[in-house]
Amino acid sequence: MTVLFGIDRLLAEPELQARLSGKRVALVAHPASVTADLTHSLDALMAAGINVTSAFGPQHGLKGDKQDNMVETADETDPHYGIPVFSLYGEVRRPSGQMMSSADVFLFDLQDLGCRIYTFVTTLLYLLEEAEKHGKEVWVLDRPNPAGRPVEGTLLVTGQESFVGAGPMPMRHGLTMGEMGHWFIEHFGLKVDYNVVEMTGWQPASAPGFGWPEDRVWINPSPNAANINMARAYAGTVMIEGANISEGRGTTRPLEVLLGAPDLDAAKIHAEMKRMAPHWLAGCALRECYIEPTFHKHQGQLCSALMIHAEGPLYDHASFRPWRLQALAFKAIRNLHPDYDLWRNFPYEYELDRLAIDVINGGPILRQWVDDAALGPDDLDRIASADEAAWTETIARHLLY
Repeated sequence: MTVLFGIDRLLAEPELQARLSGKRVALVAHPASVTADLTHSLDALMAAGINVTSAFGPQHGLKGDKQDNMVETADETDPHYGIPVFSLYGEVRRPSGQMMSSADVFLFDLQDLGCRIYTFVTTLLYLLEEAEKHGKEVWVLDRPNPAGRPVEGTLLVTGQESFVGAGPMPMRHGLTMGEMGHWFIEHFGLKVDYNVVEMTGWQPASAPGFGWPEDRVWINPSPNAANINMARAYAGTVMIEGANISEGRGTTRPLEVLLGAPDLDAAKIHAEMKRMAPHWLAGCALRECYIEPTFHKHQGQLCSALMIHAEGPLYDHASFRPWRLQALAFKAIRNLHPDYDLWRNFPYEYELDRLAIDVINGGPILRQWVDDAALGPDDLDRIASADEAAWTETIARHLLY
């Protein structure tokens, strides 16, 4: 069945466009904001005669050209259409009153990865909150969650909110952005004019795509999100951003490796993972390899690494659990090297007083589990399973597909 994304339906259905008649429209977009024929949403909306009066770019920019965390994008004027392009990852991350005054309806058309830490989730929350304050409409032009419906990870602890932690959700949340907006409105008690232009034909539990339609081209929503394998693994590998091992940035397969380091033996770590919790390695294949990052951590150094392959015949959607897989890799490193300098201490997403690994996980639970030699896989699984069950129950009423 052909899948139509929200932008495709808006362009194809006159009755949807009619609801925008006489209104100033803003578009929140990035490079993956394209139609089925790969026309960028901004160009497609303009060509359809919709009165787009401003555009907004999230982290990495409307053009998607900014490589790393905390690399900001400036406001600019679109050279072709002459409209302002506001950055939501520059001087501000929350739309200002001036930005909100540029339109009546805000179309949110960002391709997400289905992971709490991917900052487009928080950008949606901030937009909804500001729309409530300023009496604006928000439409999500819905897109697939490429990781599908599985839920995984501990819930963010109250008080641990950040730009990579919008609320008490697990790392792998299982929602589309349209569905997430409904949960935000309920959880935070928002009073906002909110609409979702739903997809048609999306089947997140069906092979072979399991979330990503096989007939749609993958376009990087951010510079290091290069393929479906990365999108599936990301809820685990993103945690390496808080560690002193490499996640593969500076190579051609960023965020598709469980570890990369010049002073570790990936084969020994792999063996220790199998010894501790072989069932946590299910659903994918791990391949021992070598990487040499051209930039970022361990630049120019040959690193022993473990590559994740959650793709093709090696992938089992129901059993693949990337968050547990990455947690197990950390635990194996700690078991084999108790004094290893594992946790990276640096400013992460504008959080200056907490370890990055705690910001990423929405609390210290995972780090404490890794560092406590008395705790094993069952101890983490017990906590995570309870949180996952609670989240699954919470979001059931918001599922649109």
